[in-house]
Amino acid sequence: MTTLAPICLFTYNRLHHTKQTVEALKSNFLALESKLFIFSDGPKDKQAQIQVKELRDYLTTITGFKEITIYNSKENKGLANSIISGVSHIIKLYGKVIVLEDDLLSSKNFLDFMNQSLDFYKDSSKVKSINGFSLDVNRDKSSHGSDVFFNKRTYSWGWATWENCWSQKAFNKDSINSLISKENMANFNKECGQDMSRMLMASINGINDSWYVRWVFQHFLEKKYAVYPFKSKITNIGYGENATHCTTINVLSSRYDFSMSRIFNFDKNEKEDLQLNKIFLKYFTFKFKLIFRLKLLSSIKGIQLLMKDFNEKFMKVIR
Repeated sequence: MTTLAPICLFTYNRLHHTKQTVEALKSNFLALESKLFIFSDGPKDKQAQIQVKELRDYLTTITGFKEITIYNSKENKGLANSIISGVSHIIKLYGKVIVLEDDLLSSKNFLDFMNQSLDFYKDSSKVKSINGFSLDVNRDKSSHGSDVFFNKRTYSWGWATWENCWSQKAFNKDSINSLISKENMANFNKECGQDMSRMLMASINGINDSWYVRWVFQHFLEKKYAVYPFKSKITNIGYGENATHCTTINVLSSRYDFSMSRIFNFDKNEKEDLQLNKIFLKYFTFKFKLIFRLKLLSSIKGIQLLMKDFNEKFMKVIR
């Protein structure tokens, strides 16, 4: 393996979530060999000032990595500007980067998978990003022959990319607006999910602060793929009323990697599998989300038991 990619962690004011994210990351096999860069966004109001200060006091106590560098922003940049500027700065220095937000629990082999993927696909003309999180597409290594699959819809829950695939200009709203057409939006929804065009319009019109949908749009325009593991190396703990962006219920199903495997089998045949795509994109249809919520209303206790079981398994793994 070549030099390990630096890790960028973006935080704001959620101390409890950030602690869990950091503890899980520290439990990674490659944590002690990895450089960690933490970007702490500034408070947007007086109430957030106290929370941000408490979080920054905690950040100075973090250990367990090769190097730790903290960037404290005086102003509130917002998630999109924080990630775009932070990633642009680090990727220029190191040529590649692994990115996490403050509500993501990583498996112990997350950094192994991300670094090995970055090495394997670094010269690919078809791959634009690597994902740690993955959806359950009902396939595994035994039936597919590799540990990964491909899709144009990248994800924001633990991801990585290279300098030659990242352009700060690509996130410019005016530039994106000039590329929007009825045909483009129809194809964007068809190839990347029914919710994409709506999210993109909301982003460029300032209704949401999503950098992510603009990142997906670049994958779509360039006809490039994101690499996904069949077994997810990430779980999101950020859903709830205190979340900035994920305030609804998480409807995404994944198979978390509780194994300790550190060797992965990558696919040289870089193309989408139509059967997998169909399963993958169903998670983003209105019908799927509606059915999920109806089932959830009738089985709240079952969901609580599943979450309790997952949390118990996860805590055993990272200890």
